[in-house]
Amino acid sequence: MLRTLLVSIVIAGLLTSCGFRRKKYENPITKDTKQPDKVLFDKAIGDIEHGRYEVARITLNTMINTYDQSEYLAKAKLAIADSWYREGGAHGLAQAEAEYKDFILFYPTLEEAAESQEKICMIHYKQMDKADRDPTQALRAEDECRQLVVQFPNSKFVPETQQILRNIQEAIADGEFRVGAFYHKKGSNPAAANRLSRVVDQYPLFSRADMALWELGDSYSKMGNRFRPQAGQAYARIVKDYPLSGYVDNAKKRLNELELPVPQADRAAYDRMKWEQDNRVKEGKVTEYTQFLKRGPDVSAAARSGAPQMTSIRPTVPVSVPVPAGGAPGIVGDVSATVSTDPNDTGTKPDARMNPPSAEPKPAVVAAQDAPPSNYQPKPGKPKKKTKKQAAAEAAAAAKVAADAQKAATPAVPVTTKP
Repeated sequence: MLRTLLVSIVIAGLLTSCGFRRKKYENPITKDTKQPDKVLFDKAIGDIEHGRYEVARITLNTMINTYDQSEYLAKAKLAIADSWYREGGAHGLAQAEAEYKDFILFYPTLEEAAESQEKICMIHYKQMDKADRDPTQALRAEDECRQLVVQFPNSKFVPETQQILRNIQEAIADGEFRVGAFYHKKGSNPAAANRLSRVVDQYPLFSRADMALWELGDSYSKMGNRFRPQAGQAYARIVKDYPLSGYVDNAKKRLNELELPVPQADRAAYDRMKWEQDNRVKEGKVTEYTQFLKRGPDVSAAARSGAPQMTSIRPTVPVSVPVPAGGAPGIVGDVSATVSTDPNDTGTKPDARMNPPSAEPKPAVVAAQDAPPSNYQPKPGKPKKKTKKQAAAEAAAAAKVAADAQKAATPAVPVTTKP
């Protein structure tokens, strides 16, 4: 039985790979003409469908350079990007992204521009790692999918891209939640509260947002009575925004212990969670057991409804970091700049570069640090050779000093006058 199953999997894989290499091109030109540019384009499309990507790109570049006014110019540039996309690999996908961006830049009003942006989103989506690994590709995919929704809101790719965006945000939130849960388990409550608050504020559609709120409230509770309002707010959000969660009863008990009011469940949140539970597709055993073989994250628990988050996650500062007395943390300096509105200021007002600031005396601590130690003795160096001109000048100066000294030492002779 096992042997038969393995043979079937191998045959299916071979058929799938063969079908992929001969997959029909998605953007053909049905107009049947004998124009030379059309002949070159058709030849390149045939090469793409049969996996001869390098040959196809050479043919398409020849057509673009030879017939720069061709009506198939836009299709040819898109076909070059598609050939890189089909070729795959890190290098091929990077080249495909660059070509797609060029196509959007030159032809932003064509229908294929939205398709190009969708391909860019999928390039990074397919390269995503698991939630506990490097999130670079996930963050890039999130940005590119948002770009599609914002730049092409009426495109047919928007609904599918929104679901992909929810999947991406599920993976990003899962990675942040794992870090916060690690800090919570370790006992680093300020760090745990910092991470978990980012998760629940940025990604409310996260499948384990209720668990993140529970650990967030517990972290604040262990930090003392000073953070009692924050802990109560986290427990209240569980009751209000996640009414079907398994933490609702415990959250109500904590609120009663803190002597805080218990809010009512939000009807819209209840309907959303009910719909998610009824329409969730449960994965099979084979998919569940072979998940570790996949490179990408497990997004089976991602939300299927609700608007995805359209703003990027912002780093926050843990509550254990002290805030300067002046207010919010940041760099405080005494340098300011303003924009002049008078066009005559350039010719009338002095240039600051011509008046450098006067040297201020150093503080005592800095002066003491800059001063040499008491037992410091400079190393004797080799005497420099003097030129004849310098030696003569020094000798003349010394003779003048000696003459002046002798003149000053000679007593004055009194002068007498005859009566």
